Parts: sequence; structure tokens; C-alpha cells
Amino acid sequence: MYNWLKRVIFAVYGLWVWLVFIVFGSAVTLLLVILPGIGARRELTRSGAIIALALSGLRPRITGLELLPDEPGVVVANHASYLDGIVMTAILPARFQYVVKQEMSSVPGAGYMLKRIGTQFVSRAHAQSSAGGARRIMKAAKNQQSIVFFPEGTFVAEPGLKKFHSGAFISAASGGMPVTPIIIHGTRKILPAQQWFARPGRIDVILKPAHRIGADAEDAKQLKLLCRQSILAELNEPDTA
Repeated sequence: MYNWLKRVIFAVYGLWVWLVFIVFGSAVTLLLVILPGIGARRELTRSGAIIALALSGLRPRITGLELLPDEPGVVVANHASYLDGIVMTAILPARFQYVVKQEMSSVPGAGYMLKRIGTQFVSRAHAQSSAGGARRIMKAAKNQQSIVFFPEGTFVAEPGLKKFHSGAFISAASGGMPVTPIIIHGTRKILPAQQWFARPGRIDVILKPAHRIGADAEDAKQLKLLCRQSILAELNEPDTA
């Protein structure tokens, strides 16, 4: 009896979360069509993310937000769920743009929304398009635009921190910008890979002190190592690199 009731509650909750995100996602997307200015569009998307998470009972608990530099910078975070991007949008200032995998650009609704807020898309499968994406990101960094990366590149259901790609750290070093490591807890349990319905849970977000090093390739390697160690120290998941 208890297991049956639990399944019913989880099903109702999962459907409610879908409803919330469909309604708010559709409303935000429609407004993005007519709203001028990328700054205003990012503020709108941030407000939508905050409200949708709150209505879903998934308002993140944030520690260390005061450590985020006021100046332009790079943020790197572990990646465990599709919820991660929504959580980061809700907690970070609207000045940040995102780097996501190319496949997201073709997702109905979400792809259009991401394009309208200035998201940078990168491809890991095609060298030419990936190089073009890297050049755009480097240009954004040199122009002192704040950028969010998930340096693992993708996520899986199994816990663990995967190998980091170097793009975030090369961009930060070339732009002379600080890099803030962020740890996201809870999203993998709430909505893991290959699961369609969210489950109730708690999301915790921890910001660590920013790192800043010089502008050459060796500095970027050291920056990647420091940030990865900082995330691993708080993640409570294995190192699967």
C-alpha cells in the first residue's frame, strides 16, 4: 500500500513539474520573440527560471553567492541533469551567457530560447564547427563577457565528476578573467539522465572562491586543475576522469 501511494505521489509531482515548465517555458519563449535587447531577454529568462523552480518546490539553497566577482568572469560547474542550466540561470546575474552542446540548438522551444539569450553552441562531433564555436567563445572572453561552462560537456545517470574539457580555462586565461567553481548538489537525484519525470528533492548550490592565473597554455592547465579540485572537494562524488 505504501509503495503504491509513493508511486502515485511521484507521478503526480512529475506531471506537475512538467506542467510548470511547459507553461513558463512557453510564456517566456513567446515574450522572447518580441522583447528587444539581449539584456532584457536574459532578465526575463532568469525570472522565469526562478518562478518555475519555486513552483516546483525546487528553489535552490545557495551558499557563497557573495564570492562571485562583480567584474566579468567565467563560471564552471559540475553537470548532472538538464535542471543544471535552469538552476544556474536562476542564481546567476543576467550578464552571463552560456556555452552548451550544439544538439540543444535543435530542441523545439528550448533551442530558440537559448539563441535569443545569446547562448554559444559548440559541437564535439565536427571539428570545423567546433573550431568556429571556440573562436566565438574566445572572442566573447576577450571582450570581457561573462560566460558559464559545464566543462564535463555532458552528463550521465551515474554519480561522478568526469574529465574537464579545456575551453573554459583557455578562454578565461586569454581574457584575463577570474574563474568561479560552482558545485550543484541534488539535480542528479531529482532528474537524472534517461528519466522523464522529476522527483521531489533538494538542490544545493555552493560557490567557491574565484581563481585567476596568467594568460598562457600552462596557466590554463593549472586553472583547470585548481577548479576541478575545488569542485571535487565539495561534490561528494567519485572522480571518474
